[in-house]
Amino acid sequence: MHKHVLIPIALDHEGLIDRKIAIARSLLAEGGRITLLTVLENVPGFVAEFVTVKAENHLTAQVMARLEDIIDGAPDMSAAVDTGKPGIVAVEYAADHGCDLIVVGSHQPGIQDYFLGSTAARIARRARCAVYIAR
Repeated sequence: MHKHVLIPIALDHEGLIDRKIAIARSLLAEGGRITLLTVLENVPGFVAEFVTVKAENHLTAQVMARLEDIIDGAPDMSAAVDTGKPGIVAVEYAADHGCDLIVVGSHQPGIQDYFLGSTAARIARRARCAVYIAR
């Protein structure tokens, strides 16, 4: 059983969220905790130059509110929002916060995944803790 489970959440792929939470709960030790993490990718410099409002500040508050809605007051769950590359930031977050399991969702692989790599594959390759990939 795991003491701290990290669930990276891509809000544009909400279909697996309930399933990932159920998996995390089934693998969670008594007294353990679950963290939902959304990683917002940085806006490229050439785009940010033309934006007058810092999008990441506005988005962070909206994303955190959505994660809090998903948590719905569960005492063993918390939320975090960070910026960067999801496949890298999630692994760093897990290492920095003592997570011993990452539950990540994955879509059915297509040819684009073999060329670009998916977030789930990046997490599985880089994580120093256990990784459960839900499909």
